[in-house]
Parts: sequence; structure tokens; C-alpha cells
Amino acid sequence: MIRVHLTAADFARVRFAPRPAPLQELNVALMKMCLRDEELLFGRWRRRLLRSLPGAVRPMADLVPAGMAPLFIDVFSDSLEEGLETVRASPPALVRSEIERVYAGHPSPAPPWVRRLHHGDAGAWHVLRRAQHSAFETVLRPLWPLVQDLHQREFTRHALLAAEHGVGAALTGLVPGTGLRGDVWELQAPCERDIQLRGQSVLLLPTFHWTGHPLVSHLPGRPLTVTYPAGPGLPLSLATGTGGRQDAYGVDGALAAVLGRTRVEILLLLAQEHTTSGLARRLGVSNATASAHAAALRGAGLISTVRAGRAVLHRRTSLGSLLVRRHSAEQGGADSGEQHGHPGTRSETGPGPEAGP
Repeated sequence: MIRVHLTAADFARVRFAPRPAPLQELNVALMKMCLRDEELLFGRWRRRLLRSLPGAVRPMADLVPAGMAPLFIDVFSDSLEEGLETVRASPPALVRSEIERVYAGHPSPAPPWVRRLHHGDAGAWHVLRRAQHSAFETVLRPLWPLVQDLHQREFTRHALLAAEHGVGAALTGLVPGTGLRGDVWELQAPCERDIQLRGQSVLLLPTFHWTGHPLVSHLPGRPLTVTYPAGPGLPLSLATGTGGRQDAYGVDGALAAVLGRTRVEILLLLAQEHTTSGLARRLGVSNATASAHAAALRGAGLISTVRAGRAVLHRRTSLGSLLVRRHSAEQGGADSGEQHGHPGTRSETGPGPEAGP
């Protein structure tokens, strides 16, 4: 069990990674490849991946001689180039201590290039950079658009949970086995550890190649980063089949999986304000059904509702707009109800009293 002790100020410093981290996603993919668990689901994926890796990737195995990776390759930048530069800028003392740690007690000595890396040799750093870059291009580049879409889906889930129930609920809802006891956030792990933040922020980073316990990185001068499994629980190539990202995990499907398709339609319509009866007519549902969907979206902070005489007007909030912005970019059009076949203007109230929100 890992216990993270949080103050009231610490809760305000919890944030969700806005984009996936290429090198961390690579690290967990390679970890999953090297394990022998869940053979039925991951066996074919492992064998196919191992056959496809070029020779330039081999030095990555030298850095993990006994299943333990050095901490200086735990990098959470959201671009590959920035991540590679961050690894290269690791403090020499950290590099030396981590290489010594992973090789402590190992029966074989470190390969020559690793010993040169221990001494800060520029050529050895080039070997490592080439290995990481080649591994990313082979393992993740073909799937990276899918990883980005899955990350957006998880971002949506987290935003909804935090908006409706608060940061504490978002932390406990991260993965099964997490809990909040007073001001202590507990995460399932194979070790016992207590972490005091002392002003450090917390970064939540989903990964889609890992199915184990959350992975915690706690280094001086960096946020406490919790990498947690959020994927479909299958190799991504298997989970998506041959259908491409829009068919299997497109942004519209991701939003619908979280909200339901009717509520996604409401959010898209509310690029301009609508009444409850107007929404009902455009969706082909009753006023009561439209009102219930609007109440759920309002409770999650995605829309706001005001009365104007007998009418009830719904508008999309900034958070609601954030969730549909990626959808609009994918569709290549303006964010309005017109792209879905609905007029984007405010509807008039019906002859009877307006249904309540």
C-alpha cells in the first residue's frame, strides 16, 4: 500500500495530464511486453512485438537487467522530443546512483556502453536516445492517434467525476483499490510506502498499455506522478481490430460512452441556448426526458440553466465546451447543432407551460 498524505492545499495542486506522455507510455508498454502474465490475452501481442523490434532498441534491455528500470528514464513530457531532452538533462548524480541501484546484486556486470553512461559519456547518451526513439517508432507510433483519443476519453471521465463529486471522488475513482481515509490517499501497491508532498503537486497520468497497480514516481523537484491503467484491458492492436480509431474509440464514441448519446447530442445542440421543449423536439423525446437529461448535465457542470418567464433556457458551460471541442476538430466543422442536422437557433416555447429543468 502506498499512502500519500494530503493537506487542503495539496488537493488544489492535483491535476490531470492534458495529453499522453510518449516516453512513459513506451516504458509501460515495454514493461508489459517483458512480463509473462495474462498470457491468453497478451501472448500473441508480446511475440509479435518482440519480433518487430529493431536491433537499435537492444540497449533498453541493458538498462533493466532485473526488471527494475532506472528512475531517470521516467519522464512525463507530452512530446517525444521534449521527453528525450529531459532524459538527457538528468542530473549526473541521479544517473550514477540509479545505474548502480539496478545493477546491485546482478550476476553480470553492466555492458560497456552502460558503464560509459555511468561516467557521462556523450556517445553513450546517443546510444540511449537512439534506442528510445527507435522503440517509440516501432511500438507506439502506429497507435499514437488511438492513444491520444483514449487519453481524451479518460480526461473526460475524470473531468466529469471531479466536476460532479469533487477532487476526492476523482482520486478514489481512479482505479479499483484506491481510497481516501481522511487526508491520506491510499493506492494498492506491492510495497509499503508513505509519501509527504511538502508542496509538490500531483500529476495523474493514464496509461493504455498497463493493467497492473498504479505506478508512482516521486523525485525531488518534480510532481508526484501517478501512472494508472485506464485502457480496455487488451492489447490496443487487438482491441481496435482493423476498424481504425474513429470506429473503435473515436472522440464521439468516447463521449457517448461516458455521457450517453442523447446527452452528447444535447451538448452539441447547446452551442446556442435552447429551451427544454426545443431540445425535446429536436431529439424526438418527451419534455420530461429532455428535462431529466438536462438536469444530469447541469449536475455535472456541463450546462447551466436559467428561467426567462415561462421558458427554461439551457446554455453550455466552459467545461461542456471543452469536452466537445475535440469532437468539432475531428469533424472539421463549426461547433453547432447544424452539423448534426439540427437548427442551431433558440427554439420557442410551446403553447403549454415549459417543462422544468
